[in-house]
Amino acid sequence: MEQSVFLLATDPNDACRDVIHSRDTGLKVKVYCVTNENFTPDTSEIQLYGYADKKLYAFETINISPDDALDVINAIQWYAEYIDFPDMEILPEDPRIDQDIAM
Repeated sequence: MEQSVFLLATDPNDACRDVIHSRDTGLKVKVYCVTNENFTPDTSEIQLYGYADKKLYAFETINISPDDALDVINAIQWYAEYIDFPDMEILPEDPRIDQDIAM
């Protein structure tokens, strides 16, 4: 199986505004530190979530194409390794929604 290669674009003014790029496809995934900022999902994109070192991250695709959808998980797993949190659990739903309902 061929290993996907990802690149990271970082914002020098905001450490929590990374964009993951696939070298081989058109996939782009924007990273948000939901713990530190507001995040409103775009209904036309895919969002996944994950905790790393007590921070909640949201991962949202940018102009996703059907061919790239299967690579989103690989991109997030790559990012988790990059931030030294390889055991990040990838969540399909925003975990904050459950907390709001429980209150």
